[in-house]
Amino acid sequence: MNVPVENYLVLAALIFAIGCAGVLTRRNVIVILMSVELMLNAVNLTFVALSRQLVSMTGQMIVFFVMTVAAAEVAVGLAIFLAIYSQRRTVNADEISLLRW
Repeated sequence: MNVPVENYLVLAALIFAIGCAGVLTRRNVIVILMSVELMLNAVNLTFVALSRQLVSMTGQMIVFFVMTVAAAEVAVGLAIFLAIYSQRRTVNADEISLLRW
């Protein structure tokens, strides 16, 4: 049974919209990082779906690199978050002002 590519693209658009809404409305730094990961995974789903449609491996190779960058982004983001949390004792993005040390 073949699933049409349009279904994958609609699902990716929904996941991306949920991630975008999470970034724009939430103030918790961890939730913001998770929302960014949702958006990256939505883009990955789009790459894989279109790569399958075009019978090409290019999209899947790009997904591999995006996942590598996403893993590095999580590691750096959590390290920054832990450094800020150890000083400020908050996870609220509104209360964290790095320019006013």
